[in-house]
Amino acid sequence: MAISISIPSALRAYTDGKPSVSVDATTAGQALDALTSGYPGLAKHLRDAEGKLRSFVNVYLNDEDIRHLQKDATALKEGDTLIIVPSIAGGFR
Repeated sequence: MAISISIPSALRAYTDGKPSVSVDATTAGQALDALTSGYPGLAKHLRDAEGKLRSFVNVYLNDEDIRHLQKDATALKEGDTLIIVPSIAGGFR
């Protein structure tokens, strides 16, 4: 089933500038795997060496953080949207 993944502008360089990518998946983990299979340069920005979602990357299913659901095992249905939101850190001068 087709799932849309919204790509933040900071990561669009790894998706050929695309603001969203459609993948076939039934879980959030499968969707992210399909995304990084199609765009391998994106993988290191989303997952660590062990394959876990990086702590500074938030993924939302529609409006809910998948970490508060079943994480990678979160079930998806037709028409769902995953939204990738990397945390931005900064400081004062």
